[in-house]
Amino acid sequence: MPSTEPSDELQNDAIDECIDACAEAQKSCQRCAIADIQSGDTLMDVCAAINLDCADICAATLNALARHSRHYGDFCAVCAHLCRACAAECARHPHHSHCLQCQRACERCAAACERHAGARHP
Repeated sequence: MPSTEPSDELQNDAIDECIDACAEAQKSCQRCAIADIQSGDTLMDVCAAINLDCADICAATLNALARHSRHYGDFCAVCAHLCRACAAECARHPHHSHCLQCQRACERCAAACERHAGARHP
């Protein structure tokens, strides 16, 4: 009887895609945060703060995925949540190109992480 489990190659491709999405979101969040801070506009403080939180969880998640941590699904669940929150905040600032870029990267990362968020360690 054929296995219903995804092949190791397909699973590795999905994990690699998620790692790439996390790396891009991390970079976009860092760029957005520094642009927010350098603007001197205190109204951008909330955006900068969520960007820094999101960059941190993206880095931690890509590391967990790269080392095939048994807890990668837990990391992905938190990462998807924070990426959605970050994308929503950046969407409030469509007049800033760095926010639009960050929003897109975070939405992509959230979608990639959501595919792994259900994976739970034994």
